Formats: sequence, C-alpha cells, structure tokens
Amino acid sequence: MALSSRIANRLKLALCRRYGTVQAKAQARIASIDVTSGLAPSLIDSYSRRHDYLRISLTERCNLRCFYCMPQEGIELSPTGKLLTDEEILRLAELFVKSGVTKIRLTGGEPTVRKGISDIIAQLNTLRVHGLKSIAMTSNGIALHRKLSTLVDNGLTHLNLSLDTLDPYKFVIMTRRRGHEAVLKTLDAALGNSGLRQVKLNVVVIKGLNDAEVFDFIALTKDRPVGVRFIEFMPFTGNKWDQEKMLPSSELLARISQRHPDILRITDEANDTARSWRLPGHEGTFGFISSMSDHFCSSCNRLRITADGNIKVCLFDAKEISLRDRMRAGASNAELLRIVGSAVLGKQEKHSSMQDIDVTTNRPMILIGDCRLARGVHGHRRASAPLHVLSARPHGLQQVRYASSSAPTSTPSSLTHLDEHGRPSMVDVGDKNPTRRSATASGRIYIPAAAYALVSADYPTSSGALSDEISAAQSKARRKGDALTVAQLAAIMASKKTSDLIPLCHPLPITKVDAALTPEEHVAATSDAHQYSILCEATVKCDGKTGVEMEALTAVSVGLLTVWDMLKAVAGKEMEITDIKVTRKSGGRSGDFVRKT
Repeated sequence: MALSSRIANRLKLALCRRYGTVQAKAQARIASIDVTSGLAPSLIDSYSRRHDYLRISLTERCNLRCFYCMPQEGIELSPTGKLLTDEEILRLAELFVKSGVTKIRLTGGEPTVRKGISDIIAQLNTLRVHGLKSIAMTSNGIALHRKLSTLVDNGLTHLNLSLDTLDPYKFVIMTRRRGHEAVLKTLDAALGNSGLRQVKLNVVVIKGLNDAEVFDFIALTKDRPVGVRFIEFMPFTGNKWDQEKMLPSSELLARISQRHPDILRITDEANDTARSWRLPGHEGTFGFISSMSDHFCSSCNRLRITADGNIKVCLFDAKEISLRDRMRAGASNAELLRIVGSAVLGKQEKHSSMQDIDVTTNRPMILIGDCRLARGVHGHRRASAPLHVLSARPHGLQQVRYASSSAPTSTPSSLTHLDEHGRPSMVDVGDKNPTRRSATASGRIYIPAAAYALVSADYPTSSGALSDEISAAQSKARRKGDALTVAQLAAIMASKKTSDLIPLCHPLPITKVDAALTPEEHVAATSDAHQYSILCEATVKCDGKTGVEMEALTAVSVGLLTVWDMLKAVAGKEMEITDIKVTRKSGGRSGDFVRKT
C-alpha cells in the first residue's frame, strides 16, 4: 500500500472515532482533495486543520536575556552535538515543503547568532521550486542590521522584530542588556529594504511595566508600513507568569478605542494569529495576539521544530517527538513523514486554559523559539532573568525595598522606583512621619584554612611548620593591618554612603551602626571549600521616613568585600561570598520582620 494511502486510512479511522461514519467520509473526501492540491495527509489533523506553516528554531542561544522568556535560575543549553546540523535542518525543511508547507519561519533563541544562517536561507530558497512561498524570521534585531541585506538577497521575505519598549532604560530592565538603538537601526533598515515583503514588531505587553507605551507603538504606524502586534504575556516553565500581569487584548483594545474611536478593523490574512486594526491615514497597522484570553486554535496551521530536533505540534503542549534521533538512526523520509503524521493526528482541538497552562511542565520559551538566551556567569551554559522586573512581591529570600511602606498584608501593583512612564524615579517620602527604624543583615565569606589561621584567635605568631610560600603570604596580609578590624570599619563607613552607591536610595539620618565579623569553623561541612568562613553582621538604626534595610545590606556587602581584599594574598581566588540577606527589621507601617532560620 502506498504511503499516502496508509496515512489517509489512518486519518479516516481517527475521523470515524471522532465524528462518526457520515462526517468521516466527508472529512476523508476533503483530505483526498488536499492530497491532490499538494498537502500531504500527514499535515492534516483530525480537526481538518491544514499545517502548511513550519517554524524552525536554529539555536537555543541569544544575545539578550528577556525575563519572560527564561526561568530565573537559568537553563542548561543542549550540547552542540544534540542540536540539528545544517544538513538535518535542510533535510527536514525539504521534507515538509514537498509535503505541502509553503511558509518557513526561522526562530531561536536568536537565529542570527547561528553560524551560517546566510547559507541556510540560501539553501531554503532553492525549495521554491517545490512550492515554498516565503522565508520568514523572528529576531531581536540586535545584530541584524549588519547582515540584513545579505539575508534578503539570499531569500528572506518576511521579518518580525521583537521590541517590547521604546524606552532605552526600560529596555535594559526587560532584557538585561543594552542594544535598544541597534534594534531601532535594524527596524529602519528593514523598512527601507524593498526586498522584504512585510515587517512586523512583536510587543509582549505586561501590565504595570510597558502597557502605557501602547499608544507610542501605535504612533509608529503613522508614517511607517509596519505591523505592530501586541502579544499577551504567556506562561512557560520558569518564567513566573502572573495572571495579574497579563493584560487581555480586549482590555487593551478598549483603551485604544477610547482614545481613537475611529479605528478601523481590517481583513486578516488566512490563519493569521493577530486580529488587526488601522488608524485612518496611517501607513501601518496594529493587532492583538490573544493566545491566553481568546485563542485562535481552530485556525492553527503551525508546526514547530525545536533546535534539538523535536517536532512540537502546539506551543502549549509539552508532548514532543524527536526527529533528530530518527534521522541519526537512519530513518527514511517516508518513516519521518509517518512520525510527523502521528504527531499531527495527536494534536488537541485547543490548548488548555491559562490557569492549566501555568501549572503544566513545558519547555521554557527560550527552548521552543522566538526567544532570547545568553551564557551565564563563570562559563556555565545557563542564563538568568531579573525576577524583580516580573513581580513586585518578594520571592523566597529576596528583600524588596518599598520606601512607601504598606500594610504587611498588601503588596504594590507596580515597581515603586519607576514612574508612570517606566523611568527611574525616587519615591517621594515627604508626607511621611519619621519613626524609629532598625534593620539587621548578615552575610558570609568562605575562606581556605590558611586564611582562617590568619584571622582566628589561634593563628601562629611565627611561620613555624608553615611553608615559606604561606608564611610570606601571611606576612604580606598582616602588613595591611588587622583584616577584621579594617573590614568592620569599612562596613560602618559603607552604611553611611548607601545613598551615594544605590541611585534611588534616600540619604538617611543614621543614629547607630554596629558591625561585627566572626571567624567560623564548620565541623560538619561536607566540602573543604566550606569548612571555614567569616560571618559579617550589621545593624543600622535611624529615626527616619523610610527603612534602613539597604544600609544594613550595603554594610555587610562592603565588609565582606574588604575581607576579600585583605586576605587575597593568602586565599587567592578560592574565597566565596554568599548568603547576604536581611535577617530582621523593625519600624515603619509595614511592621516588624524576623527571618525564619
């Protein structure tokens, strides 16, 4: 039996189970027509949705770190050998195009960081003879302006740029990187390139962070033929999604309609995810992708291939099947197509509700596509995100300073150090009454045995049995003075300089600072690196209008850094500073706090 016949029979059987015999015959007839029109039955699901759009993630890497795209703790990047090679990408692309796919979109991570992307696009362009009509790409635009012309010459036809803010300062907050000007430069280059058929801006809207900029983005469409798409904040594993931060598209449209009652609804492209509108006299358009509040599952025509070679039939479905493993095991194209058909037939009618998606274990968005990632510190293959940007309430051990104190049972709905435009702003505490306030913070620095011997009470007065090298290092360290006394003074001085170091902290009339540094030996330590440490504790008091937690934290931080400087001749780079936190505070309307140990 021919491959297409076997797949058609499987499709018919699935339709019979779902619709009954009469409807199944009709659906099977539609499927047979689709076969003659160029779409393989493998790309038609049991709800008759035709999947002629393929998104291919070229990489998991990115040169930005957008907080909504990745977990706070970072992710492990796949080893290079686990990612699809250029040849495997092109093989799958050709298989899908010959089966009826007419549009391919390249995503990431950030697709432009993939080496050889120009050649990949050029090779994809050769598939036009098999029915491919467009080659699109989603990019953050950071480095794209330098290579855009080449990519377009090689066959790129559509471009979506991710830009969530027009404020360069807020751009740094949301992406943890600079580059706002570079993205705007890419936008201008794209709009000026006649080879691109369409340019769109993707804007993830987060309530209290960038929703006030919606009208600024719409203003871009006046003289620019760009399509701005406002995307609802979506939950993915690890991105700390909060429904309170998700602004429904209907609410956003109501805001816009109130200011611009003359907006015009325009006809959307077939299977488009956005509902689009236009202001009279504007060159461009704007639209809404309402994946959470008003899904478009019934017209979904998309399939995804992840950078490590898995087929994913729904963005919000955790189920995946590896095509990479099958290819490397020697599977033929016919076998791969059977696997694709099986995955497509298993596609659900619609994705779960936003509450169910929020608790579903799925890939972080960065590992699916259209997102951004970067290498973490110390060379680890990971990336982290600024959790404080995502939620105004404290998480875990984090302490958030709210100068305008609130009742202990309430939390602010937005960041207190950003104004209504999202720009940095010092909180006005002029109307508050001064109260007696106190805060204690602590932190620890782990040190090697030689350094501990130097600062503890029983360190040797002469070199004794120590090696000449250690003896010389200890002598050099002692010449700087008593390490702990110097660190104690540094901690006290730093607390009084907090407002000079932290931009939006208020100068406070400090009345008392106590700082103590205590050598510790951890007998039960499981690691030699954590056997010895110095504990730094600082308590700061004042009669003021805002708390002194930041002053206590600054004292501890600088005290520990001073220990590092004093002992580096002995300890080298083996030391580790950790566990800096507020342990207690009192005063103010927010009440008292004692950390549970």
